[in-house]
Amino acid sequence: MQKPLGAQISHALKARGVEVIFGIPGVHNVEMYRGIEEAGITHVLARHEQGAGFMADGYARASGRPGVCYLITGPGFVNAMTALGQAYSDSVPVLALASCLDEVAARRGQLHQMRDQRAAGATVCDWSETASDPTAVFALIDRAFGEFASARPRPKALHVPIAALGALADPAPEPPLRPEVPHLTHDQIYAVIDALTEAEKPLFVFGGGAAAGAEYVPALLQQTGAASFVTYAGRGIVPADQPLFFGSFLARPDSARIAAEADLVVALGTELSEVDLWRDRLGNTGRTIRVDLDPEVLSGLRAGDMGFVGDAAALMKALTIAIPARNDDRTACWDAGRVAETRRRWRGEIMAERPGIVEVAETLRAAMPDDAMIYSDMTQLAYGGKEVWDMPRAGHWHHPSGFGTLGYALPAAIGGAVARKGLPTCAIMGDYGLQYTLPELGTAVELGLPLPILVWDNGSLGEIRDSMVASQIAPNAVVARNPDFLALARAYGAGSVEPSDLEGLQAALVEAFQAEGPTVIRMTPALV
Repeated sequence: MQKPLGAQISHALKARGVEVIFGIPGVHNVEMYRGIEEAGITHVLARHEQGAGFMADGYARASGRPGVCYLITGPGFVNAMTALGQAYSDSVPVLALASCLDEVAARRGQLHQMRDQRAAGATVCDWSETASDPTAVFALIDRAFGEFASARPRPKALHVPIAALGALADPAPEPPLRPEVPHLTHDQIYAVIDALTEAEKPLFVFGGGAAAGAEYVPALLQQTGAASFVTYAGRGIVPADQPLFFGSFLARPDSARIAAEADLVVALGTELSEVDLWRDRLGNTGRTIRVDLDPEVLSGLRAGDMGFVGDAAALMKALTIAIPARNDDRTACWDAGRVAETRRRWRGEIMAERPGIVEVAETLRAAMPDDAMIYSDMTQLAYGGKEVWDMPRAGHWHHPSGFGTLGYALPAAIGGAVARKGLPTCAIMGDYGLQYTLPELGTAVELGLPLPILVWDNGSLGEIRDSMVASQIAPNAVVARNPDFLALARAYGAGSVEPSDLEGLQAALVEAFQAEGPTVIRMTPALV
């Protein structure tokens, strides 16, 4: 039966597995809302389109399924571009569906008009396309879901003219079979096996793209005698009790010396980007093997290196099946005592650089449920915590790397909590970042989410202040008058608490997970 295209889009999304849409209705995209309830989809009302985009991002990271947001023409779409840019940096499958004007060249002065909405989306998305008829709309939706399933997942933007959204359309065709991610060939797998067998001192670096293979890591490390690092996104892939595990300390300058000791580095599912290393290169001089879904990541290999496009997790499983356990003297090439001492030294460096942060992070870690999913913001507590906080599970701490947006944690945690009903979800934010997306607290209250919102309030842009001092610049514009965060939380109908010591902080966190709604927990340096 024919229905307006806006309604048919919701039915098409439902048929393709979409359960939740995040967004804000407006006069231009109202037709997109005609079919949401009829299709059986839940809509979560954000307070700002940027929040809707972050919620879709958080939902995707928590559920493993694409996050979807509905946006309005012009400023609504532009408001969400920050979130889409973050999803691009962090390889998150988000589909943004936005209304757009029917014609912009001959007419001026229209509501929400901008010069080129499609081109604006292309600057932060994998692709951004306008579809003027139902056939094109459904084809692009299927293209997006197919690429989410088979390639490096990145956001897509689909713009539909207002008149087309209201015009009658036939239902979408049945969803096609989706392609799968590429796997390494038999010969490629054995090339990796041969290199690992020949290596005297191998080193693995696991990134977020290897998270699905975490169950194979203990056997893989035992079989190869390799030491290992994880990137920030890869935390939880390597169990913390592995004796040759250097942790998530790749950003320590001294980690380059460790990498230089390896005669083989196997980097799985990681870009080894600036925000992983905070230097140009890992530092190894021996051979490198890299496996990633994105061919671009494999550029820059040297003579003798190997790069393969494929699923890192599938390779990890294959390696554990095909490699016999290493029982010869080469297992002693990495010294477990030295690894542990190196980690202690790096922890001490962070304590000196960020006074109080390690103590607070370790206090929170001790009280955090093992299955908690954490969303952090650009804040000193997260910067230090990402290095010293070993996660018990892979894919359970999400941080806005790369694009580095402030205000990410609260709305993203809301999306994550929607995806994981009944499971613990937590946000870690700074006093400044919280003010970027504070109104989304209203959404968390409406949904009744038991969401602890941990706010590190040092009364300043602490990281920028410290950077200015280190650069011999007199600190300027780094102190702002903060509101009463606890009073604001109460005004929204949320819980609020300010612990006086670390023991009280643990108790507050436990209680917040058991509450009937979100709780703002204010933390200050006076805790330590």
